[in-house]
Amino acid sequence: MGTRDDLLVVKLGGSSASSPDLARWVAAIGQAKQPTVVVPGGGPFANTVRRYQPKLGFDDRAAHEMAILGMEQFGLALISMEPRMVRAKDRADIETALEAGRIPVWLARDVVLGTSEIAENWNVTSDSLAAWLAHRLAAGDLCLIKQIDVPDGASVDALVGAQIVDEMFAEHLKGASRLHVAGPGDLSKAASRFAEGKIPGHTIAAFEMGLVAAAG
Repeated sequence: MGTRDDLLVVKLGGSSASSPDLARWVAAIGQAKQPTVVVPGGGPFANTVRRYQPKLGFDDRAAHEMAILGMEQFGLALISMEPRMVRAKDRADIETALEAGRIPVWLARDVVLGTSEIAENWNVTSDSLAAWLAHRLAAGDLCLIKQIDVPDGASVDALVGAQIVDEMFAEHLKGASRLHVAGPGDLSKAASRFAEGKIPGHTIAAFEMGLVAAAG
């Protein structure tokens, strides 16, 4: 499958759920000119699963599904905040929404639990799921919105080492999409950049990602 260069996947970190910037990020994404798919993070919903797993004793497979349901909960909140955003469970839903000029928010459970490509443990977070979806859709760009600013020239291995993304991220991205990481410092210009068909944040070269993925 060739790259769909006009398609952007935006992963909105669940940590933004507790930030006063959340509404501004959602409004900024709502201005997107290019076809855009949103992947919600798990945020406080997934954190609750992580916190209660040792207390209740459920296994990683159950925790994996519960954390994905946490992503869906955050996704439903986002949909309620932005009129252009709609539910999308699979590729058909995504394409239908994009054709209508809407912004599909991926509710990942049905697709993710049906594939053997994704490990059912805490090594895979919503960052890796966003990378996996970007690869699956052959999206030209993937933008991770974080609650931290990354420096110019940051590499994927540096992001993994700093635990800004999970350890499986490069493997799932496979160097297929251009990677951008946006943080609080990018918020002031985010709406205008999305409206102009541009992407906020710092870009990490695809060639570098390919080297990291191959080495990992």
